[in-house]
Amino acid sequence: MALFSRRTRTAAPAPQGAVATLDVDPALAALTGDYAIDPAHSSIGFTVRHAMVTNVRGSFARHEGTLHLDGADPSRSTASIDVEIASVDTGIADRDAHLRSGDFFDAEAFPKMTFRSTSAAAVGGDTYRVTGELTIKDVTRPLSIDLEFAGSATDVYGNERVGFEGSAEILRSDWGLTWNAALEAGGVMVSDKVKLTFDISAIKQA
Repeated sequence: MALFSRRTRTAAPAPQGAVATLDVDPALAALTGDYAIDPAHSSIGFTVRHAMVTNVRGSFARHEGTLHLDGADPSRSTASIDVEIASVDTGIADRDAHLRSGDFFDAEAFPKMTFRSTSAAAVGGDTYRVTGELTIKDVTRPLSIDLEFAGSATDVYGNERVGFEGSAEILRSDWGLTWNAALEAGGVMVSDKVKLTFDISAIKQA
């Protein structure tokens, strides 16, 4: 089921003088509203190449955000996410401490990473592209995230939920994250390219 798509059905021509109207799927229209991201059932993560031979994966344990979904018009949908940098977790305490340091995120001076959407559009099927501004440290740059609608349901507590899965790729150097170390055999310790991943479960508020 496409979340935001306007659905039309083939119909006979309208009588002369009648105003044409768009037939919106009631199931999609019912999803319109404001949602809060549920951090206990959501994940914001990243994957980066390490030493040219393997991938390191991590996530941010603490984050919050809101969505406004418009089931009839995707361009009116919005997203806002705040991530606590100090909650970075790669499974290795020393590595996490290095990421929080001035070599990378400088979490003490810049405690949050934020995303604020500026536009949204249907790409096709259940996929939607949310474009906005990603701020890391003191740098704000545009970012587009492709999200796939994973479904909607009412949970056992009566909460109306929607789910999305998506990803985006960035060059960390664009946000001033330039620390690296050269390898003896050539190449560098940490790749510039980083894949961001989003698994979002959000609860309808109104």
